[in-house]
Amino acid sequence: MARRIANRHQRMTVVLVDTTVFLNVLDVPGFNQNHDAVVEQLRRRLEERHELLLPIAAIFETGNHIGQLPDGRLRRRTAERFVEQVRKALDGTAPWTPARPIAIADIADWLQGFADHAMAGRGLGDVSIIAEWQRQRLLSPRRRIEIWSLDGHLQGYAA
Repeated sequence: MARRIANRHQRMTVVLVDTTVFLNVLDVPGFNQNHDAVVEQLRRRLEERHELLLPIAAIFETGNHIGQLPDGRLRRRTAERFVEQVRKALDGTAPWTPARPIAIADIADWLQGFADHAMAGRGLGDVSIIAEWQRQRLLSPRRRIEIWSLDGHLQGYAA
C-alpha cells in the first residue's frame, strides 16, 4: 500500500520545454505573443508536478534570439533574465532542469538523417529535442514523455 501511495506522488510526466515556450516564459520581445497563455500552462504543469527538462538546444536558440534583439536596453534586460533563469536551472532552483549535455556521437547520429529533417522544416536544434524525447521514452517507459512546443512540427510528440 505504501508503495502505491509513493508512486502516486512521483512525477509521471516528463516535459521537454522547446525554445518557443522558453521565449514566451522569459517574455522575450518579438517572441512573446503567447506569454500569458504559456505562463498559465506552466503554472498548471507545475501544479500537476510535471518534470520539466530544458534541452540544451532551447538554451542556445533562446540566447541567440535574445542576442539579436535590435534595442540594446531590451537586449540587456532580457539577457539578464535569461542568465538568471539558466543559472537557476543549473543549480536546481528553477522549475526546469537542463537536459543532458550533447555528445559528439549524438551530433554524428543526427546528421545521418538531417537532410530529410531539413526538408520537413526541422533544424538541428529540433532534431536534438526529438532525439532527447526518444531517449527519455527509453529511459522511462512507464512515464508520459512530451515535447511542449508552439511549433507545429514539434507538437504531437507525446507518448
